[in-house]
Amino acid sequence: MKKLRIYLDTSVISYLDAQDAPEKMADTFRLWEQILDGRYNVVLSDVVFDELNDCEQKKRSVLLACIGRINYDMAEENSDALAIARRFIDFGILTKKSLSDCRHIAAALVSGCDVITSWNFKHIVNDKTINGTKAIVAAEGYKDIIICTPAMLIREGFDND
Repeated sequence: MKKLRIYLDTSVISYLDAQDAPEKMADTFRLWEQILDGRYNVVLSDVVFDELNDCEQKKRSVLLACIGRINYDMAEENSDALAIARRFIDFGILTKKSLSDCRHIAAALVSGCDVITSWNFKHIVNDKTINGTKAIVAAEGYKDIIICTPAMLIREGFDND
């Protein structure tokens, strides 16, 4: 069976060091163990690293050390990805204030990911964004993508047939 290609947004990585949210942190560690075991092909983007650079130094060091333990591909933020990110705003799916979230989704689409996993319920893991992503996928000809939390991914598994 082919491995799922999963995009991790910054929220997933951030919950590797979130003492104030033990349940999400535990689910994120379970996913991280599966990643370390080679179950998934992981994709990150410049957006992830830009956002991590905004963290306070101690947390940033912990999170970058975690990333250093996994294999991942970098999603290239090219003109296609930027155009797709702008479509989310043009279609009213997200606002200009959420451009980084649009960039995460666009990076995953352009990189051919099967799944975007996120703890960001406000902007990514919600019906409006999921349905809007489906509309953009159909309009632009990208392959369909699943948007879910790490908890959903580790419980559902999702097939990549």
